[in-house]
Amino acid sequence: MLNIGDKAPDFTLEGDDGNQFTLSAAGEAVLLVFYPGDDTPVCTAQLCDYRDNIQAFRGLGVRVVGLSKDGRESHIKFKEKHKLPFTLLSDTDLSVAEKYGARGMMGGMKRAVVLVDKGGAIRYLHIEAVSLFKRSSEELKDVLEGLKAEGTL
Repeated sequence: MLNIGDKAPDFTLEGDDGNQFTLSAAGEAVLLVFYPGDDTPVCTAQLCDYRDNIQAFRGLGVRVVGLSKDGRESHIKFKEKHKLPFTLLSDTDLSVAEKYGARGMMGGMKRAVVLVDKGGAIRYLHIEAVSLFKRSSEELKDVLEGLKAEGTL
């Protein structure tokens, strides 16, 4: 079980653009958004909310990155359809979800958000008990602004 302040488990996954994304090489704070699947109702609403508020995340120095078990082709279609301005990563074997406590019991992915600072420490961690719930961009913005005011972001 991960906790606030722990070193975030490093990983490398393929992005929708065909490039490899390595967390430790990001060089900036990253909001990891684990979501069950492309083009599902709650996931679409969540990621479109983050899309609509991407400038707030960027203004706080945070890069948004989505992760699901869907493959690259699915991510490309989903990203283009909804004009998502952030990278979507394919965790097809759920190995990264497992490291972060976001692997579901029935072989799926739980909905979770994890903020990793540029030094690689976990600064915020929320795993939804029920996938129908999600953190809104407003909730996350408040958390991020608080962390920035504390000097931990």
